[in-house]
Amino acid sequence: MMNKLLQFLKNDIVLALSCLLALVSVCVVPPNQAYLGYIDFRTLALLFSLMAIMAGLNRLGIFKLLAAWLLGRVQTVRGLLLTFILLCYFSSMIITNDVALLTFVPFTIVTLKLAGESKRLIYTVTLETAAANLGSMLTPIGNPQNLYLFSSYDMSVDDFFLTIDPYATLSLVLLLLAALLAPNTPLTVKQEKLPRPKERWLLFLYGGLFALALCCIFRLLPPYVLLPIVLISLLLVDRATLKGVDYALLLTFSFLFIFIGNLGQLPDIAEFLRRTVTGHEVTMAVLASQVFSNVPAAILLSGFTDNASALLVGVNLGGLGTLIASMASLISLKFIQKEDVNIGSYIAVFTAVNLALLAANLGLHSLIN
Repeated sequence: MMNKLLQFLKNDIVLALSCLLALVSVCVVPPNQAYLGYIDFRTLALLFSLMAIMAGLNRLGIFKLLAAWLLGRVQTVRGLLLTFILLCYFSSMIITNDVALLTFVPFTIVTLKLAGESKRLIYTVTLETAAANLGSMLTPIGNPQNLYLFSSYDMSVDDFFLTIDPYATLSLVLLLLAALLAPNTPLTVKQEKLPRPKERWLLFLYGGLFALALCCIFRLLPPYVLLPIVLISLLLVDRATLKGVDYALLLTFSFLFIFIGNLGQLPDIAEFLRRTVTGHEVTMAVLASQVFSNVPAAILLSGFTDNASALLVGVNLGGLGTLIASMASLISLKFIQKEDVNIGSYIAVFTAVNLALLAANLGLHSLIN
């Protein structure tokens, strides 16, 4: 029993920490009527629906199929690296950074092995991970913190894109320049099989569900309508996909909502945090992300500032830096650990690249502001 508990803590450290924080806060602030207003059920409903839809599309192999189609037209190592960076960067805007990495990192490993270029693995996966984290910041659905802030602060689409676009554009340019360091030697890439007829039918279902999800994002449809449609559809035709939903993330959000809500009922602490965060949202968000990761940081700090734009920039840039700054980065680490590579070298390269990208983006932030 103890071994299982330790394994759980190791695999879901953010969930365990958020649960502990919630329990401690409950001891200080006993449950009362105010608890009913803590949890943002709109965000949770939309997040669950999007994760279920993307899990279904990923299970059908559609993202890998599209990647293989593109890679079939790549003839050099440099072209391969550029393609993987662009795939992770642009796909993460729609399918989220963690799904992009779950999809393309294993595919990258296989592709590099088949091409006899395994020595490029550390550099390629590092840039892929950065691309997924940076590309995902450009849309409200690209990552959980964006979805939460976009919904919680009732941001307009125009404000969202105008706030984050300069950093996303700079990041893409820097990633492409980093890819040009790869040699221009030739290679051969294996193609993937097309989906079976039944899977093609399911693609239409998930395409329709995704269209409904976009209607929710742009506030044309309430999430409370989307959620039962997604649940009933999957229960009837594709129950296996429900196993691919990240329920730990949903629980993490719920625990943090409780913790932050209880902090708000402690006037002295709430006022101290408000004074500390207000006017320093970007700095505080970047620092908090290095310790808690950017999703919990977004939820935590949102309770103590009204500056949605600054917080949006801070938690997205905060995904750069340490391995835990963005939980999606741990996905890449898990895949790398299974390969014959030096983990210390990977962490060193990953940290150096991420810190360089973080410094460049913070420099841009200083110029803009």
